[in-house]
Amino acid sequence: MLVLVAPGQGAQTPGFLTPWLDLPGAEDRLRSWSAAIDLDLVHYGTNADADEIRDTAVAQPLLVAAGLLSAAALETVNPGAVAGHSVGEITAAAFAGVLDDEAAMRLVRTRGLAMAEAAAVTETGMSALLGGDPEVSVAHLEKLGLTPANVNGAGQIVAAGTMEQLAALAEDKPEGVRKVIPLKVAGAFHTHHMAPAVKALEAAAGELVPADPKVAYVSNKDGQTVATGAEVVSRLVGQVANPVRWDLCMETFKALGVTALVEVCPGGTLTGLAKRALPGVQTLALKTPDDLDAARALFAEHTA
Repeated sequence: MLVLVAPGQGAQTPGFLTPWLDLPGAEDRLRSWSAAIDLDLVHYGTNADADEIRDTAVAQPLLVAAGLLSAAALETVNPGAVAGHSVGEITAAAFAGVLDDEAAMRLVRTRGLAMAEAAAVTETGMSALLGGDPEVSVAHLEKLGLTPANVNGAGQIVAAGTMEQLAALAEDKPEGVRKVIPLKVAGAFHTHHMAPAVKALEAAAGELVPADPKVAYVSNKDGQTVATGAEVVSRLVGQVANPVRWDLCMETFKALGVTALVEVCPGGTLTGLAKRALPGVQTLALKTPDDLDAARALFAEHTA
């Protein structure tokens, strides 16, 4: 069984969409989405610099567009399950047939703008903790007033909070943590700092007509599969202010009997976690169109 996954914010790099636009119809599709959400995805995916695509209002639609574009290039594939990390959950909702591509792009545009506005209220950020015991790390973060915003498994937790709190963390790491790495994101996502964005997403979600998932959809909230489109959308709204439990998602992958994992563009982060947490599961990250043939072969091998 194969699971198709989509990465979250921070995976983008300057020019990462350039090779994908050489594929037939890819640029037309990207320009159509650009017009629908009033954001030049072609420019941001090809010519924009690192600071431009770090902007939450840009990064989030760009990542969902990249995931949809690269998955479409796989042509006919049939994953046994889908999941996404943070904003990647919107990409996964489109993979599962809960939302069509344009609805997913409109929702992520609202999400990005609302979260950027919420992040502007207080200077906040996120840092990844590598190594250490999760229980010890979480207790230490709470002592510093930080939130364990992403519990990613494979020895990785992402802390979120004010820049002062993150500076204190850098000076006072939890016992056993090897390294604290500031992330290239512009806010304390998946914390109470994002509560104002929830209202904007609730309004946008009210205009959607979601379908029920066609394949198993694994949710960041608790790692459980979600059976209805309405519940998927409800969780997409709430997750912006609640922690991502990617560790529990990977536990569900195990329980479902996943034997392979393909991560859509810009792949790498989630395959890295899977290599450490899911031994024996074959992994492949879609970085450029050169990876498509290998991904198709993996789908053929692991799809019943």
